[in-house]
Amino acid sequence: MQKNTKNTYWKNFWAGLKTSWNGLKISIKHFQKLNKRNQTKKLENKNYAKEKDGLVTFFYPYETIPIPDNGRYRLYNEIEDCIVCDKCAKVCPVDCIEIEAIKATEQIGTTSDGSPIRLYAGKFDIDMAKCCYCGLCTTVCPTECLTMTKVYDYSEFDVTDMMYHFTNISPEKAQEKKELLIQFQKEKAEKNASKTDIVTQKTTENNENLSNVGEETNKKPVFRPKIKPIIKKEEE
Repeated sequence: MQKNTKNTYWKNFWAGLKTSWNGLKISIKHFQKLNKRNQTKKLENKNYAKEKDGLVTFFYPYETIPIPDNGRYRLYNEIEDCIVCDKCAKVCPVDCIEIEAIKATEQIGTTSDGSPIRLYAGKFDIDMAKCCYCGLCTTVCPTECLTMTKVYDYSEFDVTDMMYHFTNISPEKAQEKKELLIQFQKEKAEKNASKTDIVTQKTTENNENLSNVGEETNKKPVFRPKIKPIIKKEEE
């Protein structure tokens, strides 16, 4: 019984050693072919990672996997084409977009597609730490200035660095535009009030004139009897 057990032990030992050596030979062959990497195929090739011989990995970040055009990654706003319509902030399901629009007193420019710009972006912040990458904001954008780029490796040590700021004016300029808008609205209100007073005054005068004319028209004529002159007949 002990003899059979001893034979089984050495049999399993040599079998394990043999299989280990076979696996080691495969690894040695692979290391010998590392310098024979196939340089004819690029990362865009679907069979890039299916090479049987040589190195099949790529050197990140010097080599990266191709990103599809319809991929949804980091948001970017081309602020020069933004009309600050606030549609992206309204449709966002996680409220990661915060916008503060400042109305201009006149048209301040046009986008690349010819749309007029009448609002300043005093604040246009996108918090990518909250973003759920649904892409709804890019869908509703009328000027297609808000897009999802192919940048996916934008991790940060501080979560506050995930907040991206897009604006077309500085905070000082934004405050100046706010004060200018308040002054413009005040002057416009005073002008409209003066116009309203003039119209009201003219309407009152016209109503008084019409009432006077009506009173004169409704007056009954005074009856004044006329005395007929007596005509004497000449004697014949």
